[in-house]
Amino acid sequence: MKNFKVLWAKSAKNDLEEIIEYIKIDDIDAAKNIFLAIKSECNELYYFPEKFRVVPELHKINILQYREVIYKRWRVVYKIVGKKVYILFVVDTSRNVEDVLLQRLLNQ
Repeated sequence: MKNFKVLWAKSAKNDLEEIIEYIKIDDIDAAKNIFLAIKSECNELYYFPEKFRVVPELHKINILQYREVIYKRWRVVYKIVGKKVYILFVVDTSRNVEDVLLQRLLNQ
């Protein structure tokens, strides 16, 4: 039985699509496998969203509501609100999460 409802923000869906489209250029099987693996990792959020770590860059400045699922070189950033988990964005681990958050906030 699922304890939480997981909702993907449009921006997170777009991020994942862009990543998969980029990988698909070189290797369609790898793109499919990465897509399925990221979605599979995120399935844990239905049951144990607190299991994953607080985003370290934000933890340093005492912002504790954002957590992340990490799969290979991608970070899936989300926040828990009551019994809902909002997946906010998917980003390459080489990107600075603070920059991505700021950019997203400014574009709203």
